[in-house]
Amino acid sequence: MSDKNSTINDEELVLQLKNTVEKIKNEIGKVIIGQDQIINELLISLFSNGHCLLVGVPGLAKTLLIKTVSEVLDLSFNRIQFTPDLMPSDITGTEIIEEDINSKERKFKFIKGPVFANIVLADEINRTPPKTQAALLEAMQEHKVTAAGTTYKLDEPFFVLATQNPIEQEGTYPLPEAQLDRFMFNLWLDYPSFAEEVEIIKSTTSNYKADLKKVISNKKIIEFQNLVRRVPIADNVIKFAIKLVTASRPKTTEDKYVKEWVSWGAGPRASQYLVLAAKARSVMEGRFTPNIDDIKISAIPVLRHRIIPSFSAEAEGISSVDIIENLLK
Repeated sequence: MSDKNSTINDEELVLQLKNTVEKIKNEIGKVIIGQDQIINELLISLFSNGHCLLVGVPGLAKTLLIKTVSEVLDLSFNRIQFTPDLMPSDITGTEIIEEDINSKERKFKFIKGPVFANIVLADEINRTPPKTQAALLEAMQEHKVTAAGTTYKLDEPFFVLATQNPIEQEGTYPLPEAQLDRFMFNLWLDYPSFAEEVEIIKSTTSNYKADLKKVISNKKIIEFQNLVRRVPIADNVIKFAIKLVTASRPKTTEDKYVKEWVSWGAGPRASQYLVLAAKARSVMEGRFTPNIDDIKISAIPVLRHRIIPSFSAEAEGISSVDIIENLLK
C-alpha cells in the first residue's frame, strides 16, 4: 500500500473517530448530566491507551460514569471494591487444586481474578494497603499478570479507572508515587451546576431508565489507539511538552518559584503522556496534527499528581495545580 493510500485511510479514520466520539458522548449523556470535560478526558485516556484516576467527594457519580462508559463501549467490565482486607490474589486470581474425575489426578488450576476484563473499575483504591495496590502495577504497566510462575496476557484494550475520595482520610492508604505515575490522568470531579443538579434530581427520582446503545467494538478501539500513535507531531510541540516538564524539576530549572515550592518534579512519563494526550485530543476533534494549545490543555490532568509540592508550599496553601498554572504563564 502506498503512502498516499495510507494517508487517505488515516484521514478517513480521523473523521470516523470524531463521529464515534460524538456518538459515545450522546449515549453517555442519556445517563450522566454535565461532566463534559471529564468524559472527554476519559476518552482521550482510552484512545491513548492510558489509565485514569478519578478524585471527587462521594455522590458525584464517579462509579456510575465509569459503568456507563463500559456499557456504551462494547467491552467486558469488572468492578473491584477496594477494602483494607483485600488481598492481591483477590485482584489477579488464585490457584485451586482440581481433581480429574477419570484419572483421579490432582493438579493446580488458575482461576482468573476481576483484573481480567477490558475495563477495570478500582473503586476507592486508597482504601487498601500498598501490597494490594501493587498487584495492579504489573497489570497496568505490562498488561499481563504473573501467578505461580506463569504469565497470563490481559485482553486488549485494557483500561483501569480508579476512584478516590479526597475527604475521607480515616482508614486510607495514600497511593505511592510509583503507583500514581502509572495513571495517565488525575481527574478531579467538581460539584454540578444548579441547573445540572435540577436535571440530575429529576432523572434519578423518576422511573426513567436510559436505553444505552453500544457504539464501538474492542477491535475498533485498538484501531483508533494505533491511529493516535501514527499521528504526526511537530518538533516544536514535542519540545514545548519537554520544556514544560523539565521546568517542574527543582534541580534543572531556573524558576525560583519552582525551586522554593516543589520537592519533586515530573518524570519523563509526563512528557510521553502530554504528547499522547495532545495527539488524541486533536484527532478526536477531527484535526490531523496537534498544536501547543493541546499540550497546555492536557497539562493539569497529566502533571497534577506528578509534581510534589514542598512543605513550605503546603504551609502556604499552594497546590500542584497552582504550580502548573504558574509554569504555563
